[in-house]
Amino acid sequence: MAHPDTPPQAAQSACSADDQPRLGDDCWFLSGPTAAGKSSLAIRMAGELGADIVSVDSMAVYHGLDVGTAKPTALQRAAVPHHLIDVVPPSEPYSVARWLAAAARAVDDCRVRGRRILFVGGTPLYLRALRDGLAPLPPADDALRRRLTAEAAAHGLAALHARLATVDPLAAARIHPHDAKRIIRGLEVVEATSNPLSAAFAPAPHPVFESQFLVLDIPRAALRDRIDRRVEQMFAAGIIEETAAALEAPGGIGPTARQAAGYTEAIDLLAGHIDRAEAIRRTQQRTRQLAKRQLTWLRSFRHAIWLAA
Repeated sequence: MAHPDTPPQAAQSACSADDQPRLGDDCWFLSGPTAAGKSSLAIRMAGELGADIVSVDSMAVYHGLDVGTAKPTALQRAAVPHHLIDVVPPSEPYSVARWLAAAARAVDDCRVRGRRILFVGGTPLYLRALRDGLAPLPPADDALRRRLTAEAAAHGLAALHARLATVDPLAAARIHPHDAKRIIRGLEVVEATSNPLSAAFAPAPHPVFESQFLVLDIPRAALRDRIDRRVEQMFAAGIIEETAAALEAPGGIGPTARQAAGYTEAIDLLAGHIDRAEAIRRTQQRTRQLAKRQLTWLRSFRHAIWLAA
């Protein structure tokens, strides 16, 4: 997941207007932290709205990774059409720009069939991109990135952050001094375009986000308990076996898919680096940290309607 202070425009390359969903009054949004109960509420909402569900989950796109991503059940998916679930193998990287383009096609498909659209998921990076769009930033320049990375190694990351503060003070103020990836990206954008990365910071939210964006709220202690139980259920339901099968498939599990809490721990367990109890403990800790980041991001949606879960 991208750093909470970095806009989605800074995280990926350009995305044209044709590759972004055309939002309207037929669009609704349901989000919340992991384990808050979004899927079950979404089924009821979709039934009342006459809507298809478009998944806003950066890990649900991977087919074969089911247990650790807590995808909607087969019964839920049979009850309501779902989009953007099981679209690529775990070996592939999947960007926010690619998701936006796929979401645009899903929205068009829903409208052709006279269906409303219910966006459901807890990946705020995708939600922000949906709300704000992607700025026309240049693609990564590998040679320039290697040079900046070498400069960071030679002179220290603080020196690069200070340089960014000179050429783009707003970006430097919002990027942590230890965040090498985004410091380098900020300098890369300035050198490649002569425009500051911070030009992408000003959102232009669609008005529908002011009236139809719902967030599930749950007390912290209850959320912690739900997360701990969900992780225990994941390991009981076979996430270790699922991980082993994915590793043996062509391409294995790529670096993007490995970001999902549970899979890195299962890989370490399979390699003999940790035992089952430690894998569960680490996954619970990572999932709680994820929920905290999700809630931090979701609070930036000033007009969201918070619902008690």
